[in-house]
Amino acid sequence: AKKVRNGKETDPYQRIMVGLSISDVLLSFFWFFLGTWMVPKETGWLWAVGNTSSCSAQGFFALFGGFGELLYQAAISLNILLLIVFGWKQERFSKKVEKPMHFIIIAFVLVLAIIPLAYETYNPGCGQCNITPLWGKCSTKDEGELCIVRGNEQVFTVILNIGGASILIVLIFCTVVMVWVYLHVRRQEMRNRRYNFGISNNADNHRESRRIRKILFLYTLSLYVSYGPWLFAVFIGGPISESISDTIFPLLGFWNMLVYFLPNCLKYQRDHPGTWLVTAYFQVLRPAPCAWSPSGMCAGQKEDVEDAPEMNFSKFNTANEQPTPSPIDPTNQNNDSNDNP
Repeated sequence: AKKVRNGKETDPYQRIMVGLSISDVLLSFFWFFLGTWMVPKETGWLWAVGNTSSCSAQGFFALFGGFGELLYQAAISLNILLLIVFGWKQERFSKKVEKPMHFIIIAFVLVLAIIPLAYETYNPGCGQCNITPLWGKCSTKDEGELCIVRGNEQVFTVILNIGGASILIVLIFCTVVMVWVYLHVRRQEMRNRRYNFGISNNADNHRESRRIRKILFLYTLSLYVSYGPWLFAVFIGGPISESISDTIFPLLGFWNMLVYFLPNCLKYQRDHPGTWLVTAYFQVLRPAPCAWSPSGMCAGQKEDVEDAPEMNFSKFNTANEQPTPSPIDPTNQNNDSNDNP
């Protein structure tokens, strides 16, 4: 938003983050913020004031947002993989991959969200409306036997399996990308190390690979933390696992926000020694019109925190770089000295 406001052009990485953020907002708002408000009041849930239409709307947008943020998480890893390992530029990614990628993600999650809507399979569950068939009495005479009065059990099973498979595939893909990128950059730096002649120490040689590993590791970790318990709850079940899943699942967007702004916060800490990380996040994220002095008085306009170098993944593109040879080869120099009397 800051780049758009200042008239700066955004790159695919930031636009992917916009898609991820929108998906997370949809999920968090309709599923967790509105919660029981959209559940039909006939269910008896606390604060339930909705009806069948509001219930279907809640399930639709929750499913759309949930699958959307999952696929955009994989898109982040794909963008970084092509930039660093395969030597792409952001311009090439934008022309060849970005538009089809956004179209496929939006079309895929839209179809998945429409199918249960068409089969009336968004129904009240445990305080929210999700994909589940609604069970009720088969007739007024039969008191013990229950039948599906709304929804489709086959649709429920198919969407549940697609969701579980999608999470597994994305988790594996993001993990493979994280390891692949780190090993690639490390190998490239080790190759260039031969031409340093002891000038740079080992920490300097692997400085950039550590930056990349940190960002990718934290993105992947946020995915495991958010979707791991949900996956466990789906296949294992149980009230405890479901409660943990319902608590952690909506936090994926929050973790990604922390990871995205972490380089800026670390840069702020370097520019302001002694600042706590929590304070750095507050300074970077707060939209206040002015910066506050230690005395609590407004000390002028808030400083515009620029993106830290770590956020620009394209600068770590090493696929097309070749190690720069030393202008003087020590071996040849020794040979020349031996040949001359």
